[in-house]
Amino acid sequence: MSQQAQPLPQAAEPEAPHLDFAGTTPYEDYVKADVLTHLQHTLSDDPGELVFLVTTQVMELWFTVIVHEWETAANALRSDDVPTAVAALKRSVRELEALNASWKPLGQLTPAQFNSYRSALGDGSGFQSAMYRRMEFLLGEKSASMLVPHRGAPRAHAELEKALHEPSLYDEVVHLLARRGHTIPDPVLNRDVSQRYDASDAVEAAWAEIYSGDQSTELARLGEALSDVAELVWRWRNDHLVATRRAMGAKTGTGGSAGVAWLEKRARKNVFPELWTARSHV
Repeated sequence: MSQQAQPLPQAAEPEAPHLDFAGTTPYEDYVKADVLTHLQHTLSDDPGELVFLVTTQVMELWFTVIVHEWETAANALRSDDVPTAVAALKRSVRELEALNASWKPLGQLTPAQFNSYRSALGDGSGFQSAMYRRMEFLLGEKSASMLVPHRGAPRAHAELEKALHEPSLYDEVVHLLARRGHTIPDPVLNRDVSQRYDASDAVEAAWAEIYSGDQSTELARLGEALSDVAELVWRWRNDHLVATRRAMGAKTGTGGSAGVAWLEKRARKNVFPELWTARSHV
């Protein structure tokens, strides 16, 4: 006689999530979503303005995260901790990819669509972003004149002034190369870090030597992480250029800039220049 089939054990009922809190939810306490989602105050009746405003605010949040990663990397390099620096740079690559994707909602704007709320910006321009300026300073694009727009915002001005006079991320990289035995002349090592970084033949030679050797070394991995960052910054600048060209052509930019002409000039500049030129000598 066949044995009767035994009933299968019943699955335990999943516990319901905890819903009753004395105050706001722990999620709200941590994320501050109510604050974030009530920071949008449009100045026109055009429905597209909210997309523009939210996308710009999202960009500012990504700027903040990326500045944190690059400052983490710079501090690690100052302590000869290359693995921590590379890890921070690799995280920033993913964050730069997300930042660059922010252009997608704006990249299809026609001139008529942009003009429908452009006047709401007044003299406002992304050129005036203090956090983006800190990103540029960390890349070595220093300029004291870029502090001027922020004189009316003491905290932003103080943070920018501090960043202006500190070594950039790439300055820390160059000092690391010297400590690892590469010949970097004193004028490069002791340069005025509040000035824009200029390419050096000696730094180019150091990277050419690194890329001609064992690619599993710390310095080779660092070079590739920096190259990934530089490539995505270049793509950011080009995506900005294309979106602006599509939305407003060659008209004067918001905030009085030269618009497309200024962005074209920015897009031609390489970040960490010797990492690119050194490849011709390998």
